[in-house]
Amino acid sequence: MTITAALILFAVTWFMVFFVVLPIRFTAQADHGDVVPGTPKSAPADHLVGKKARITTLITLVVWVGLIWFITSGILSVRDIDFMGRMGPAPLGQVD
Repeated sequence: MTITAALILFAVTWFMVFFVVLPIRFTAQADHGDVVPGTPKSAPADHLVGKKARITTLITLVVWVGLIWFITSGILSVRDIDFMGRMGPAPLGQVD
């Protein structure tokens, strides 16, 4: 795996985890009871984005290391998921 592929995998994983973490412990202004004029009632009452970004980074590091290990280990290859048989047989000397 190249460095660029690893960085792209980290970025994609980070955003996926961030979108999962973002709604956790969310309190709207309407729930809090203090709606700022000019904002919708569903706007966040407290700004926890920095804390959630740090939590996301820690979770992403663990998931990313696991994904890097799985991808580079060779447990599953592209030939293993070729259900239509379009890749043909493995070349001589390569074990499936």
